Amino acid sequence: MTNILVKCLLASLFLSILSCATVQPQTRTHAVTVEGQAAISSGMPLLAKKQALQDAIRQASMQSAVNIHSRTLVNQHNISLDTLSMRTAATVDNTQIIKEWTADNIYHVVARVELSPDNACTPHYRKRMIATAFPLVKQEQVIGYETQDLYGGIPRELNNILMESGEFISSNATHINLYPRADLAPELQEHTAYRPSKVMQIAASNGVQFVLSGVIRDLEVESSEYMRGAGPLAFVRSLARDVVARRGIGIDVYIHDGYTGALLFQQRYVDHVIGDVFIPATYSVGSERFNATSTGGKIAQIIHQASTDIRRSLSCYPFATRIIDIKEDTVFIDAGAQERLNIGDRLVVYSATGNDLHLDGGLNFIGKDKQPVGILTIDNIMPRYATGKLEVPARELGIKTGDWVKSR
Repeated sequence: MTNILVKCLLASLFLSILSCATVQPQTRTHAVTVEGQAAISSGMPLLAKKQALQDAIRQASMQSAVNIHSRTLVNQHNISLDTLSMRTAATVDNTQIIKEWTADNIYHVVARVELSPDNACTPHYRKRMIATAFPLVKQEQVIGYETQDLYGGIPRELNNILMESGEFISSNATHINLYPRADLAPELQEHTAYRPSKVMQIAASNGVQFVLSGVIRDLEVESSEYMRGAGPLAFVRSLARDVVARRGIGIDVYIHDGYTGALLFQQRYVDHVIGDVFIPATYSVGSERFNATSTGGKIAQIIHQASTDIRRSLSCYPFATRIIDIKEDTVFIDAGAQERLNIGDRLVVYSATGNDLHLDGGLNFIGKDKQPVGILTIDNIMPRYATGKLEVPARELGIKTGDWVKSR
C-alpha cells in the first residue's frame, strides 16, 4: 500500500512539473500589418520611405488603442467650443517592412508593426547625457559636520546608474548649476534675448542629447521649537534630538532636451526617515557607508527609482546627434560604435530651413526652425564617429555642420 502511495505521489509530481514546463509566458506585444504612404519630393525616395514608414507606424498605433478626449462648451444653448483629441495608448516595439513600391510619385510601405501596451520601447541606440549639480533650496538644512557631497553626488550616482543600464553614455558636469534660484526650479531664470538657453549651450559644447538636472528641495530635520520649555523634560528632549529625530527628504529630477531646451521629464520624490538622520562629513553618495545611514539609504532608493523612471520616459524618444563635418559627399556625425550605430543604418537629417524661432516676445530663443531634408545612410563606423552618404549631395540640400541627425 505504501509503494502504491509513493508511486501515485511521484506520478502526480511528474505531471505537475510537466504541466508547469509546458506553460508558455504570455507575450506583452501584439503585431498589426498596415500600409503607409508618403510623397517623393526632390528626388529623395529614401526620405519618402522613412516618412511612409512613420505613417504606417502612426496608423498601427491608432488601430491598437486610442485614448479619446472630447470637450464641449455650451453658451446660451449654443455650442461655443467642440474639440476632440486622440492619443495612442501603445508604443512601437519593433517594425518590419514586408513590401514597398512607388506609384505616381508616391512611396508605399506595407509594414508589420509590433506594439507594446505598457508604453515602453526597446532602445536600439545609446543616447548621450550630461549631469549637472543638484543645488539645495535651503543650504542651512545640511549642517557643517554633515557630508557636502549631495550637491554633486546625487546627480553623479544617478548618471552612473543610467550608464550601467546600457542605454546611455553619460558624463558629469556637476560643477555647473542651472538654477541660481533653486526654489524656482525648473525655471531657468534666463531672459537673454537672441541667445540659446543654458541647457542648449551645455548640450552643444559637450555633444550630448540630454541634460540631467535637479534640486534638493527638502532635507529639513524637525524643528526644535516644540522642545522649548523649562525643566528636566525639555532638556532631555533637546538632547535626544541629536540622536533620534525625523527628517524630510524631497528631491526634484529634471531631464531637458539639449537640442530644443524642452523639459522632457519632471518628477518629485519625497520620503522621510526617523532615527539618526545625519550623514557624516566623510561619507560620499553611492558608498556603502552612505547607503547604510538612514537618510543615505532613502536617498539611494530615490536615485534608483528616478533612474527607472527616466529610462521608461526616454525609451521611446528618438536618438539624435549632430553633423560634425562634411567633406564632398561624405557626412561625418558625432556618434559611432559606442552609440551602437551599424553600417547600413538610415538616419533622418534635419536642417535649418527658416528664421530664428523666439517665444515670450522674442526673449526666449529656441534656435532655428529645423525640417527633415534627407536620409543619411551610414557606410563607415568608428568608435567615436561615423560617416555616411545622402541621396542628394549635401551642398544641394543646404546641409551644414551642426545640423541634427535623428533615428526618426
